[in-house]
Amino acid sequence: MRKLMVLVAFAALVTASCGVVAGAGEDVVRVYSGRHYDLEQAFRDFAKQTDISVEFLYGGDAELRERIAAEGEDTPADVFMTVDAGNLWLAGQQGLLKPMNSKELTGAVPAGLRDPQGRWFGLSMRARTLMYNPKRVDPAEFPDRDSYAALAEPKWKGRLCMRNSTNSYTQSLVASLIADYGYGRALQIVKGWVANDVEIVNSDVRIIETIDAGGCDVGITNHYYLARMLEEDPDLSVKPFWANQAGPGVHVNISGAGVLKHSDNPELARRLLEWLATGGQNSFADGNHEYPVNPDVEPEPLIADFGEFDYQPVNAKAYGSLNAKAVQLMGEAGYS
Repeated sequence: MRKLMVLVAFAALVTASCGVVAGAGEDVVRVYSGRHYDLEQAFRDFAKQTDISVEFLYGGDAELRERIAAEGEDTPADVFMTVDAGNLWLAGQQGLLKPMNSKELTGAVPAGLRDPQGRWFGLSMRARTLMYNPKRVDPAEFPDRDSYAALAEPKWKGRLCMRNSTNSYTQSLVASLIADYGYGRALQIVKGWVANDVEIVNSDVRIIETIDAGGCDVGITNHYYLARMLEEDPDLSVKPFWANQAGPGVHVNISGAGVLKHSDNPELARRLLEWLATGGQNSFADGNHEYPVNPDVEPEPLIADFGEFDYQPVNAKAYGSLNAKAVQLMGEAGYS
């Protein structure tokens, strides 16, 4: 009876706030998703090709993890999807995810973008890199190594725009700095940003707008925000610089997913993830201008024009376990 009540509640929530993509058959896979954009097309394509329906419920990442934990064996969901590797790592640590032995997934998703234990897999990639105004900055000013750290140098004083400390993108970047350099050196870097009178902006879009308008010369954003804006204004005076190409590679995060431990339909859930990592890569990634994780799949043309880059393997454990230290560090540095 408890299971039936939860399923009824899920159906009501889906009908009210999210959606159902119906296939021709009776099979259904249910997704709790912290990714709020451009999912419907991928789910429509999956349902059309497989006859498997997809029901999906949106929510915040932490909220959904708490919901899954509270529902326990009675959860109606089969898949947890999120836009941050740290959240996937935390879900794994909480015992919410089921390890999968899938040759398709391990063959399609590089080792640096998936859980070594097979509990979660990246499905698309987001690069968080330097953005600059080419009318005001010579890209030769940026080093190919320690590119994020270099923005603490005095020559960038009064020229920086960055995202606020409460943003998950910022927290994961600072957590990666702690993992790469240690707490003390990472603190020096962030203090350097603050000493350079960094302008804190609460939106990646606004950072790019400010760079374009000459309000600052350089910032750090996710690549796809620039792609979205270039679609509307191809003459935007902002370009990406791929950070750390002579070092570990540009900082990236993922949109990814795992099958829930108490899924009623783990095989259907596995089929959805396998499709998203193979034939559904472009359906999943292109709508938000994200990079496919599958190296055999070409990115859509607009971001392909940004050029190729090396990326640092996702350190999901650092993003998750060092998040609190990253928040503490930014507070200590006076970075708001």
